[in-house]
Amino acid sequence: MSSTSGVRLLISCRNKTLATRHCVPAIHVAGWHGPIQLVHPGDPVPNFEGVVGMLITGGGDIHPRHWDEAEPVHPKAEVDEARDEFEIPLIKLAWDRNIPILGICRGGQILNVALGGSLIQDVPDYFGCEPSLHRHGSEEVPEVRHPVSVTHNSRLFHMMGGASIPVNSRHHQAVRNVAPDLRAVAFHAETLKNGVPLIEAIEAKDPDRWAIGVQWHPENLVEMGNIAGSAARGLFHGFVQALQDSVYKAKAAQLEEVKA
Repeated sequence: MSSTSGVRLLISCRNKTLATRHCVPAIHVAGWHGPIQLVHPGDPVPNFEGVVGMLITGGGDIHPRHWDEAEPVHPKAEVDEARDEFEIPLIKLAWDRNIPILGICRGGQILNVALGGSLIQDVPDYFGCEPSLHRHGSEEVPEVRHPVSVTHNSRLFHMMGGASIPVNSRHHQAVRNVAPDLRAVAFHAETLKNGVPLIEAIEAKDPDRWAIGVQWHPENLVEMGNIAGSAARGLFHGFVQALQDSVYKAKAAQLEEVKA
């Protein structure tokens, strides 16, 4: 399933077994049957030659020094510094190469941080909400408890097929200040502080870039026969379409090199 050369999708994770069990099938359901390279901290830094897209999975918390050297680690945070150090350079390289990026939960958060944004370290403390509102269920038994409101003029809206989508949640960190090259495109309208809602998804401002981070876990919803499942499949179909477009561009560039 993995490959170190040729056209491939890169998946960055903490646990390759879980990524293989949950994220890889979601990618396959959406139509991607090309090579996949799974990487995690401790692996050699992957060669990006031939990488046509990057998926970043969920996981532990992100150290606040990546957005503010003076901000202490929250008492409830469980930081994964090895993953921070491994993934931030990969995200910057993927961004520089303008290849599709999909970040799931922590993956969306680290996408925002890598591009210059910041995070809320603990959602319940910051918003004063019930801890289980945004942290419930599991990979095996996802619980869909609340909707997210998706902005109409977003790429995410067109892929997920609606403005109000029910989702699952397993997080206590979230986007605070959005990175300059990204914009917030989904919210939980009932989780508010000073009238500002919790950000649930971000995407690239530039319409010629495909980069999306979602706060929920669509990989656990793709088999559901309801709105949540349909929206999750739409997101992965959009990602796979972007991968296929990236493959086409990569092959076209190779042909130009041969001609030259």
